[in-house]
Amino acid sequence: MMLAKIRLLIPLIFAVSLAQAAETPEQQLKSFLSSTRSLTADFKQVSFDQHGNPAQTSFGVFYLRRPGYFRWQYQKPFIQEIISNQDKVWFYDADLEQVTIKTIDDSLGATPALLLSGEIDLEESFLLKQQGQDEGLNWIKLSPKNEQSGFKYILIGLSEGKLAGMELSDNFGQLTRIYFSNLKLNPSLTDETFHFEVPEGVDVFGQ
Repeated sequence: MMLAKIRLLIPLIFAVSLAQAAETPEQQLKSFLSSTRSLTADFKQVSFDQHGNPAQTSFGVFYLRRPGYFRWQYQKPFIQEIISNQDKVWFYDADLEQVTIKTIDDSLGATPALLLSGEIDLEESFLLKQQGQDEGLNWIKLSPKNEQSGFKYILIGLSEGKLAGMELSDNFGQLTRIYFSNLKLNPSLTDETFHFEVPEGVDVFGQ
């Protein structure tokens, strides 16, 4: 009986694999975004200088809940946080003891986390183009249609149809690449995950 079940499962798994392989990277990205309600992942962020050399590496945890909620929790080498709960974004730097608060508007509309959070329409806001494979990932280039977005382009890297990397090139010549690991799809995330309480004695700028 068990052998029969295994035989039945093999064609099913094979069919699913063929279906994923038939999808283009753009289709895989759209499928990933449409099927993802929430996620958590560890991340490694590498910032490069103007000569393409790694300048700083950071580590942390990323939380996402669609639509409109995300939290980048930087743990090393500095404690920083970027939190969105639909209408506002908090930028917290523990070393500088300051918080900057911004309203989500068109100037923030093309940032990668907002793209993933479902706050903006993918094809309405970006031109999509396949970039082939690098580091074992399928990359899609997203070029903002809004020149005021602050980014030249965003690259999304997929592994087996799931988010595995991002690359950001901004209008100031800064290049950042992010690698995701321990990805968990559609976990239960409460509002508390995306709540930010301004620490006592911290300077607050913005809204």
